[in-house]
Amino acid sequence: MWSQNYTPVAGNLWLSALVAAIPIFTLLFLLGVKRKPAWVAALYGLGAAAVVAGLFYRMPPGTLLNSVAFGAAFGLFPIGWVVFCAILLYRITLETGKFEIVKDSVGSLTEDRRLQALLIAFAFGAFIEGAAGFGTPVAVAAAMLAGLGFSPFYAAGICLLANTAPVAFGSIGTPVLTLATITGLPLEKLSAGVGRICAPVSLIVPAYLIVVMGGWRGLKGVFTATAICGVSFAATQFVVSNFVGPQLTDILSSLAAIGSLVVLFKLWKPKDEFTLGDNSVAHHVPRRHSGGELLLAWGPYALLVIFVLLWGFKPVQNQLNTVSFAFPWPGLHNAIERIPPVVGTASPYAAMYNFNWLSASGTACLFAAILSALLLRMSFGEFRRVFMGTVRQLLLPLLTIAAVLALAFLMNYCGATATLGLAFAATGVLFPFFSAMLGWLGVFLTGSDTSANALFGNLQVITANRLELNPLLMAASNSSGGVMGKMISLQSIAVAAAATGMKPSEEAALFRFTLKHSVILAIAIGLITVFYAYVVPAWAP
Repeated sequence: MWSQNYTPVAGNLWLSALVAAIPIFTLLFLLGVKRKPAWVAALYGLGAAAVVAGLFYRMPPGTLLNSVAFGAAFGLFPIGWVVFCAILLYRITLETGKFEIVKDSVGSLTEDRRLQALLIAFAFGAFIEGAAGFGTPVAVAAAMLAGLGFSPFYAAGICLLANTAPVAFGSIGTPVLTLATITGLPLEKLSAGVGRICAPVSLIVPAYLIVVMGGWRGLKGVFTATAICGVSFAATQFVVSNFVGPQLTDILSSLAAIGSLVVLFKLWKPKDEFTLGDNSVAHHVPRRHSGGELLLAWGPYALLVIFVLLWGFKPVQNQLNTVSFAFPWPGLHNAIERIPPVVGTASPYAAMYNFNWLSASGTACLFAAILSALLLRMSFGEFRRVFMGTVRQLLLPLLTIAAVLALAFLMNYCGATATLGLAFAATGVLFPFFSAMLGWLGVFLTGSDTSANALFGNLQVITANRLELNPLLMAASNSSGGVMGKMISLQSIAVAAAATGMKPSEEAALFRFTLKHSVILAIAIGLITVFYAYVVPAWAP
């Protein structure tokens, strides 16, 4: 068994952390400076990670290759599977002409681009995040905005920004459930802690989104809507996470936001005129449609909601899981030993691959797509053409996702990610702030708040106990800070770009667009954590 070494460079943590960060610097340089497509940056980043793992961490070549293969497999399934099926569903509505009716129905509620973004990117996206997660909300909401006439770049960027507030409680509370399992801390208190950190940020995200779209003048015209949307979502998020639990937090919060916005749109309209500076398609006057036409057009999305909720319902999920099979990844499972202080005692590093082909969220989307094709009377030939078109559209995005997850898994298994985590943990009195940044880093690397919690949850608790800080708060901070890394993970960038049909050359610009907002909001989470840790510790869980 090969043992990890977290200080491979001269036994020095800081020098080792600089070396461990080389793959991250590679990604940032290629995307932010050289403006390379995401798939190119991901492959070069993976190459840099392989060099670091082999040359500095002395990872055995066989174990290194198996780590890469394990990560790539996880990237393609379940994550890539979700993206593919969500885009397939959207293309079915597009090819059958029903999306035009969906567009008219949203336009009849409001033609204002700002309000459409609040309703679809923020509120409806949060609902899909709560029900399915793993890239589905960005794929669905971004495709819808693009279909409504938003430019692909703005549709992708707006949805990535909006998909922050709900991430910590996504996929029926999976990130918080994982955090409780990894750390052994009480689930209800962790849920409360994450809710208390995230709710203040959720309150301002709708307004922040509009400021990004149209500046302060753009916000002024729809401040009423952003306030109602933010308050309804954040208040529900706080109450449910603290007094009910993590599983229904996103679903109930998003329904509160959707309901309040729809009622508001019936009673109020902004007085100002707003044009989104994105070269978007000009507004069209929405046609009126019969109730039957509207029901048929929205049928695919209704089916999507039904299936993802059904797939998330525990009794159904347990039944679907009976045909899943998990197996130890060859040459990797328990072939590596993790050592303190990353874990309490030295223990093997598991590598189990769960092929839950039927219970996966992507399969729920596939069933919704197939039934939608039948509902909309699409012929088999037409369905086959759309299916193959989706395959061609997603080849490069799926390559990006596979390469990014391969990079993340390689950094995890060689010990480089743990080195970076220990460097954050060594910040002492500043750790409450950097605790959130550690979660942010974890999601940037893995593209998943669930994975970041599994990766750094124990380290947060161990460091908190050593520094005599509240371990519940630090663990909750990991999950809360992680949500702000979602919008810059290459996995998310690839999903958004694929959903909107963006050119690969625009992905670097999308990364630069989201990076500054990701940093600003992550800093906000860090400061809220510091406030709970040192100013009002009695308010922490």
